[in-house]
Amino acid sequence: MRAILSKAVGGPETLSLEEMEDPTPGKGQVVIEVKAVGINFPDVLIIEDKYQFKPQRPFAPGGEIAGVVEAVGEGVKGFRKGDRVAAMTGWGGLQERVAVHAGRCMKIPDAMPFTEAAGFLMTYGTAYYALKDRAGLKAGETLFIPGAAGGVGSAAVELGKAMGARVVAAASTNDKVQFALELGADNGLIYPSGEMDKAAQKELSGEIKLACGRDGPDVVLDVVGGGYAEPALRAMDWNGRFLVVGFPAGIPALPLNLTLLKSVSVIGVFWGAHVEREPELHAANMADLVRFYAEGTIRPRVSKVFPFARAGEAIAALAGRSALGKVVVEVE
Repeated sequence: MRAILSKAVGGPETLSLEEMEDPTPGKGQVVIEVKAVGINFPDVLIIEDKYQFKPQRPFAPGGEIAGVVEAVGEGVKGFRKGDRVAAMTGWGGLQERVAVHAGRCMKIPDAMPFTEAAGFLMTYGTAYYALKDRAGLKAGETLFIPGAAGGVGSAAVELGKAMGARVVAAASTNDKVQFALELGADNGLIYPSGEMDKAAQKELSGEIKLACGRDGPDVVLDVVGGGYAEPALRAMDWNGRFLVVGFPAGIPALPLNLTLLKSVSVIGVFWGAHVEREPELHAANMADLVRFYAEGTIRPRVSKVFPFARAGEAIAALAGRSALGKVVVEVE
């Protein structure tokens, strides 16, 4: 089978298309014939050895796949050959066939295209867990989302609206903000690109408060980090919840005096660990999300689809932060 392998530390240009032996299912595993792979920011980090996990090389990036069950290992219940599934792999997804533990798989509706299924689990799973279980977002509250045009950000726009919140979307360009508004955001804000000094950060904080209303946001879902985190925290309302999701702009150093003055909670969101530690809650959340999909409340926006041989370009597009919604690699 073909695989896109990381054989040395580096960016997407270091990946190579190689031949590997087909996997066989171990105990509790299924082998999936991969039809599509969702590309996420961890794929950018893991090939540069900047992610929490550092698999032994050579390995294939790709933490989210969709396809068809080809073989079932000993002890597996609930899955059989021919089932259409989506699965979380952590890494290893950019292969034509993948062996994965059955507990990481989910059956997908017949009406869900594989390209949408490959962009479903991680983004919507992260956003829903963050908003529902970590922040306890309530109807009528204001949700502020920097990076609202990306995978998790755009999922949070849809889910925030579904949960009855007023959603304010922020991004670095007008096209990205317009994309978030088309998803249902109530208001939008364009923030500056590049480094900001303290004066620029305070000015941005005022703009966030203006966009969100006099009292500022109740919940911030931060998938950007860097110099954008402090302005959002500074703008928050009393008893706000600041959700820490990702750091493509860098890991921020938050002034904790602001959390005291506003009684704000800073809450970490590690969805991957939640899936492992709280499988029953994860299963219930996935059932909710499949229902939302069937009702038409949410729908993955796949903006770019790359052929398998050009998977490195897909990761580069995400690293360059030019993508709207989801980037997917299709396995021909």
